[in-house]
Amino acid sequence: MAAKNWFARWKKKAQPGRKGGKNAGTVKGAVRDMLQTPLGRRLVKICIFIAALPFVLTLLYSVLPPVSTPMLARLLTGREVNRIWTPLEAISPALQRSVIASEDARFCEHGGVDWGALKTQITRLDDGSDVRGASTITMQLAKNLFLWNSRSYIRKGLEIPLALWIDLMLSKRRVFELYLNVAEWGDGIFGIEAAARHYYNKSADKLTRTEAARLATALPNPILRNPLKLSRRHASHARTIRKRADIGRYLLDCM
Repeated sequence: MAAKNWFARWKKKAQPGRKGGKNAGTVKGAVRDMLQTPLGRRLVKICIFIAALPFVLTLLYSVLPPVSTPMLARLLTGREVNRIWTPLEAISPALQRSVIASEDARFCEHGGVDWGALKTQITRLDDGSDVRGASTITMQLAKNLFLWNSRSYIRKGLEIPLALWIDLMLSKRRVFELYLNVAEWGDGIFGIEAAARHYYNKSADKLTRTEAARLATALPNPILRNPLKLSRRHASHARTIRKRADIGRYLLDCM
């Protein structure tokens, strides 16, 4: 009702022959006038709250287990969420190395955003080549916690400042621990402990190097990639990831 009354007043003000401000009758004038109404001020406060929420929640997630947006979406629609929070020390080092080797080999080196990889992908885009992303583990965590899954330039633009903030406020160890506990490994399966129990009927600290590599390989598309039924291509990739993880002891140096 308030919005309807405001629009009627603005329309009357913008009619020819009536006095109005410098921007009367323009979109800029309409926005300015609306922001001066009680409804407009409430909308501004709501927008500020929504924009600030991820930054505040990041601080809370330094000590509290988070709920990701995919998990929240499932809960709100009555679908099952299978997640068992597990501290990093209770997760197989082979799994940890495999995930970093597969998803973000420079995790310990960058500050949340791998600018070199991002620049390379922008160049590929300008050349008309396929773009593979350049999302770091920290950027993927930002997406899982605060954004949505569909690809878009808007989402990517929001990921970057959120990833920088997360890396600034949280330790690398905590970032990785959060990521392994909110990453999706199947329909309704969130976190490595739930994934290990679902696919291999064992806890995350008992995963073998082969199992760890197969789980890491499934991460880019967990709905279509089943660690127990990998295609020939993905099985080959899993073997490559296992080799990288075996020689990549340095991958966990920052933790």
